[in-house]
Amino acid sequence: MSDDNPYAEALFRTLKYAPEYPNRPFFSLEEAQHWVEEFVLWYNTQHLHSAIRFVTPDQRHFGHEEAILANRQRVYEVARRRNPERWSGSLRDWTPVGEVRLNPDRQLAEKAEMGEAA
Repeated sequence: MSDDNPYAEALFRTLKYAPEYPNRPFFSLEEAQHWVEEFVLWYNTQHLHSAIRFVTPDQRHFGHEEAILANRQRVYEVARRRNPERWSGSLRDWTPVGEVRLNPDRQLAEKAEMGEAA
């Protein structure tokens, strides 16, 4: 099992466990390409990603993330005020996650090896 790119591994896992994942081989290259195109469209525009606070990549890319997360924060606060007995802990963190990097630990290690400041 490769651990070179956990984001790619997560993408392939999502692809393989998608309800629409075909249970038979594709009949043609074109059919396979069409299926992957539809999957990528869904993945970027509909699939809510837990690592980026349950927004889609498109929502994040096009600058809608902050408004969506601020609205979720308000909804949670109202729900907690209306029914405090249902809440045993703090609210979910809906602040934007900021910069996301592939393999950040590896990048820091490589910089340290080269004597660069982190």
